[in-house]
Order: sequence, then structure tokens, then C-alpha cells
Amino acid sequence: MKASDRTVASMRPAKSFSDNQAPINSLDFSADGLQMISSSDDDSIIMYDCVSGQKSRSVNSKKYGVDLIQFAHNTSNAIHCSTKVDDVIRYLSLHDNKYIRYFPGHQKKVVTLCMSPLDDMFLSGSLDKTIRLWDLRIQSCQGLMHVPSRPVAAFDPEGLIFAAGINSDTIKLYDLRSFDKGPFTTFKVENEAKEDWTGLKFSPDGKMIMITTNGSSVTLIDSFKGTLIHVLRGHENSKGIELDATFCADAQYVFSGSTDSSIVSWSVTTGQRVAKLASGHSPLIHKILFNPRFFMLATACTTLNLWLPTEEE
Repeated sequence: MKASDRTVASMRPAKSFSDNQAPINSLDFSADGLQMISSSDDDSIIMYDCVSGQKSRSVNSKKYGVDLIQFAHNTSNAIHCSTKVDDVIRYLSLHDNKYIRYFPGHQKKVVTLCMSPLDDMFLSGSLDKTIRLWDLRIQSCQGLMHVPSRPVAAFDPEGLIFAAGINSDTIKLYDLRSFDKGPFTTFKVENEAKEDWTGLKFSPDGKMIMITTNGSSVTLIDSFKGTLIHVLRGHENSKGIELDATFCADAQYVFSGSTDSSIVSWSVTTGQRVAKLASGHSPLIHKILFNPRFFMLATACTTLNLWLPTEEE
């Protein structure tokens, strides 16, 4: 389906799930868009079939807790960070609910976790002010970078480079093949409002980097030149919390949660807000993620909603 202002504005919840007893803290879609996985502060991991719109499986991580859940390349497996006991990253078989491998190293809470779209590498960033590079097949860390503040990081869609956000005003780009040689380019990003960066995401076409903050703006920059494309405004964040944002699959629109429990969307072409949708979530949307293959949006608080357009071009 082609994305347009009209189809975006027509999106409504098509399916709602109330399987959790506490806020959902992360969402991830499989690369083919057919499956979705969620983790929650109630220590549960739930999988959903995006075609049938049904819950397909649930497992628990009561001992360690679970956050930042990510599918591995085989959707029978996932990685996640811990919320209890320690700050170890864990590699889980969803098929039999057994851990395949542990990845110790971080000394404080892990706040960034991203799986490479290309191979078995993954990145993590922690409040211990380090970014680590890992291989699913090897327990020990494959690369370590010390940073001066809370890190944010993301792989590009091809899995060849990754971006690291430093000090909420600098992005450094690294080639995975020469990670230890330092960044091959560095961008300074204006941050007049002095908002703390809470996340980085490349657009699906790799041309843009989106910066989310604890304020009321989402910034888009050119991933090749580092130049500012848009500062997106129009959503509320009166509480200074981390608000998620996401690109749609063709990178033409951005969606963000808002502390008034609405969903706000902008055109990437114009930078203008095109829709403000009542979500039905209370009190606010903790997580928001667009399906990489289909025109489907997932939003979550304690409940999970799957959104579809009600009008087509």
C-alpha cells in the first residue's frame, strides 16, 4: 500500500491485546514483518502473528526480568537485557524458553540494544558509559568504546556501519570492519533546547537518522552529510520522559507517541504534521513501532494496539 497523508490520517486500531499486567517496555518486528515480539515490566515475553492478528506464544523471564527485546535472525530466538539480578544481556530460545548464551560486561543498566540486519553482530549501550559490540556465537565482547555520557546507537539498514550518539550533540559513524580505528565521520547536531537524546534510528532507506529525545522534538538529519533535514514538533512531552518514534516502511512518514496519549505523524518531505490520532491508551504510549513490510503500526502502554488504515489510495 502506498503511504499518503490520507492513509496515515485514516489509521485506527484494528486489534487490541490486554495480555500484560504492567507496561510494555519494548517491541520488535521480524524482518519479514510477519511476527512481532513484546517484553513487559511484568517479566513476560509475548509473540504475535501479524497476519492473523493473534497471540502466538508467551514465555516468562521472572528471574532476570526483560527489556529491549529483539528478534535474532531466526525468529525462534531473541536477545534481551535484564531488569533484575544483573546487567547481563541474554540470548533466549523462544521455542523451549532456555537461554543459549549470556553476554556479561556491562556494569549498569543497558539502555540501547540493536541487532545487526546483516549477521550475528549486535550492539549494546549502557549507563556505565560504554558501547559494546558482540557476536551471538561468542560470549565475550568483540569491541568496546568508552563514551562521556549515556550512549545511543543504531545499525544502518545494511548492517555495514553503525551510528553512536554522544553528549546529545554529536553523532559518530563507524565502519564495522574497522571499528577499532575510530569513526570515519563525525557530525555536530544543533540542540538548542538542550534535550537529552534517548534514541537513534536510521530510516529504512538509510538516508536519514532520527534522533528521539526526552523533550518535545524529533530531529531528522541527513545520514551522509549530517545536515539538518527537519525538527519535528507538534507532540507533547510535558513530563520529560523518553518518547518513542518510528519511520513507516517507505520512510515517508514519522510517527511518535505523546504524553496526551495521542499519536502524532509528520511528512518527512515537508516536516509538517499530517495527523494527530487518539490512541485510546492510558495514560500514554510507552512504545511505538511500524511494521517493516506492511502498513501496520504497533503502539503499547499496558495494552497493545495494532493499527491499520481505514482508507486506501
